[in-house]
Amino acid sequence: MTLAPLPPKLLWEPVLLRTLSDADRAVGRLAGEGGRLPNPHLLIHSFVRREAVLSSRIEGTRATLGELLAAEAGAVVERSPSDLREVANYVDALEHGIRRLSKLPLSLRLVKEIHACLMAGVRGTRATPGQFRRSQNWIGPAGCTLGNASFVPPPPDEMERALRDWETFLHDTSLPPLVQIALSHYQFEAIHPFLDGNGRVGRLLITLFLVERSILPAPLLYLSAFFEATRRDYYDRLLAVSERGEWEAWLEYFLNGVACQSEDALGRAARISTLLARWRVAVARRASKVALALVDLLAENPFWMINGIARRLQVAYTTAQRAVGKLEAIGILKQVSRSKRDRVYCARAILRILEEPASLKPPMQKPAGR
Repeated sequence: MTLAPLPPKLLWEPVLLRTLSDADRAVGRLAGEGGRLPNPHLLIHSFVRREAVLSSRIEGTRATLGELLAAEAGAVVERSPSDLREVANYVDALEHGIRRLSKLPLSLRLVKEIHACLMAGVRGTRATPGQFRRSQNWIGPAGCTLGNASFVPPPPDEMERALRDWETFLHDTSLPPLVQIALSHYQFEAIHPFLDGNGRVGRLLITLFLVERSILPAPLLYLSAFFEATRRDYYDRLLAVSERGEWEAWLEYFLNGVACQSEDALGRAARISTLLARWRVAVARRASKVALALVDLLAENPFWMINGIARRLQVAYTTAQRAVGKLEAIGILKQVSRSKRDRVYCARAILRILEEPASLKPPMQKPAGR
């Protein structure tokens, strides 16, 4: 398939303009109110991992957010180590990309670095991590061939030209940023430059673009939850662009996802912040500064082991143990492991908020004149 360079000619009908306006408004609200949340850097830790789980799930990985967070806390998890490694690699790739943006713009070089992080030591090892493909690939049901594939990306020689054009478009500033990244996401998936991992890299790039363009002050918005919840629509809309040039329908779908997930992220973060504030009040009446500090850590990860708390807060094991006991007595923490020696504790109220399904409702329109 030969891909035309971006941008396409778009028909800006009222419904598409309204959807763009809603998405811009929702992202602006997330940027403003999200930046004012207490300790947003701690929330980002758990939000990144939620994104990693959901983006990987689209590709068939079955690890849950609770399993990933528990494993990071040091707990023994029954989930396949390969599944957990793939999700953990996604976290590494995103965090690598965020760090590199301070020195390197979004570019083909950074895309390859991200892919190398994503595929290190997992099933993609055979797919040359960090290198663009040199052979033809295709998309379709398991076992399909090139002849009956659902979609065939451009061959390697055309792919190289398409990637250069894609990189040039990525640095253009003439379009609204949300429109630009929507178009860029389709084009990247259509080019399919790697033998494996294209979907996950493409979804990572959405977050990196929003941060690089200062649309968001921190990586709080992720679309994988929306794409995973509407997976059939996601693939159908992408294919409709390839087969029939239905760019406007793709943009409307993508921008609706931006609006929904902006509201979802803000609501989820606000509920966790409110819960933590209530816990701080309860803990302050009867507990130590260490117990108060532990409450803040629960925004980062609801799972903790006592030795991990002691290291993080730089206190003695027995001091951390007493803090856990106080939070357990109040009902904030609950032991979730059977082991008496390596006990794992969880703030289940926070985990429930993080694991709730994505909201698919667009932001409410305010009545005119108010």
